[in-house]
Amino acid sequence: MTTQTTNIKPTRRFNFRNITRHPSLIEYRRLAAVVAIVNLWVFVQGITGGVWQSASGFHTAAIAQVALLNFTLAILIRQQRVVNLLFWLATRIPTSWPLWIRWGAGKVFHFGGLHSGGAVAGSIWFAFLLFALVSNALNGTGGASLQTLWLTGIMVGLMTLMILSAIGPIRQKFHNRFEHIHRFAGWSLLGLFWLHNASMLRDAGQPMTEGLAFWLLCVLTLSIVSPWLTLKKVPIEVEKPSNHAVVVRFNYGDTPFAGSSNALSLSPLREWHSFANIPTPGEAGYRLVISRAGDWTGRFIDTPPSHVWVKGITTSGVARIEVLFKKVVYVGTGSGIGPILPHLLAHEVPNKLIWSTRSPRKTYGDALVDEIESNTHDPLIWDTDARGKPNLSALALEAVRQSGAEAVIVISNQKLTQQVIYDMEREGIPAFGAIWDS
Repeated sequence: MTTQTTNIKPTRRFNFRNITRHPSLIEYRRLAAVVAIVNLWVFVQGITGGVWQSASGFHTAAIAQVALLNFTLAILIRQQRVVNLLFWLATRIPTSWPLWIRWGAGKVFHFGGLHSGGAVAGSIWFAFLLFALVSNALNGTGGASLQTLWLTGIMVGLMTLMILSAIGPIRQKFHNRFEHIHRFAGWSLLGLFWLHNASMLRDAGQPMTEGLAFWLLCVLTLSIVSPWLTLKKVPIEVEKPSNHAVVVRFNYGDTPFAGSSNALSLSPLREWHSFANIPTPGEAGYRLVISRAGDWTGRFIDTPPSHVWVKGITTSGVARIEVLFKKVVYVGTGSGIGPILPHLLAHEVPNKLIWSTRSPRKTYGDALVDEIESNTHDPLIWDTDARGKPNLSALALEAVRQSGAEAVIVISNQKLTQQVIYDMEREGIPAFGAIWDS
């Protein structure tokens, strides 16, 4: 176990990457901006081409269809099978390709920008639809029923509630309520979409299965329902090396791949929490590490359950992109070692590990620490209780320079993750970590 300190620091000189790699301009937000720009272009083209309005009033069917297309993008891009497909496509790029291409492909996990962009754009289009329906009714040019008007208004209200609850500071402060609003308002909207589409078709005197909207709603319904069709309650074994963390073992017939995660719950309709899976090559089942980081994890550690609920399929996570690079530096803090450990065990990509945590053996147990040390060359395990908090950016930069690694993968809290990624990328080093978009 390496114990040296370092005085190397990331350079602070100004360069263009100081701007382009800033956290406020991450790929997530760029994708959301692209969705906004495309929708604005469609709106402008529709105005100049008379798509949205003519002398006979607003063309509400066209507006509703564009709104539903945006919601389809928002929902499908988060579907677990679509997520896995995106990661599979991104990681097909060989390491012989130029680094800048692999750097860009490694940002595949920013797909959430399409989700938020599509959801907001779809909500704006639906508000426009409400305006168009009311305008047509007031001008005597529309055939919308009172039911269609009421359904549209209720749906716009639910969409507004979901968007407000998803705003970063609100979502972080009231995460459980955000999750409840997102789930129950989302389910309600799915049902209302079916009623709304049927109501609009009835107003127009068309069959209930007419048009693109019907098939889009079929796809969306299957996408939303499918993870719940796999809901099951499974037994677990809990090892408790300390009051700060537990190691949970699963063996119910599922052996996930390295770089994946599963969602767990003690109450399926209330809250779900995702954790990185730790499969061991040649062994059935998997483990995961849960550390004390809130009410739910605290209760789990203090009174470990005998069973938990799981749903959906094993889903790719950020560290899955390691195969795009010839060698990587892993930077983890605390229970961030959980998402890193399966990659150490897989030995698929050469790596250098930096793990900063409080009293590692006391907190996580000798067995876990020994397993880490035996599966990676000369890891730097930094005991913050004994040595204080390190400069992780400096340690990561030194590790890259000494090891010749091509990229840095960070598994830590939001503030540290963003800081290390920014420090690395303005040095021209690809860096990746969670973006807390859910």
